[in-house]
Amino acid sequence: MNEIRNILLAEDNPQDAELTLTALGEYNIANEVVVVTDGAQAIDYLFRRGNYSTRAEGNPAVVLLDLKMPKVDGLEVLRTIKQDEKLKNIPVVMLTSSREEADVVKSYSLGVNAYVVKPVDFQAFLDVVRQLGAFWTVHNEPPPGTVRPKT
Repeated sequence: MNEIRNILLAEDNPQDAELTLTALGEYNIANEVVVVTDGAQAIDYLFRRGNYSTRAEGNPAVVLLDLKMPKVDGLEVLRTIKQDEKLKNIPVVMLTSSREEADVVKSYSLGVNAYVVKPVDFQAFLDVVRQLGAFWTVHNEPPPGTVRPKT
């Protein structure tokens, strides 16, 4: 039986995290969203370490990753994901306020699947997150051998 995989949201700004959860909820995305507030927690979640050592096996459907986070930044989390054989096929979306060209270039060179600048406008932010959620959890076809979320 197919299982619905989690979405991992790595976001240190509580307001942005709440807006993201609201947007995904309004679109009725069935996937559970796991929120971590720094890059070290994101890595622990992915490798099932520390507070996440007892979480169910399996990779998230997508990682929504902020660029500028405490402890370990988004670029280092991305690098860790893409260098690991078991994690490298997880879609990673950089969801950030940074429009710096160097950040965009570095993210793509490390293998990010999409780079999305957070809109300042409330409604635009909700719309962007809804579209991201729908695409990566419903419309995207994951690689063979991964669990396809129920539609």
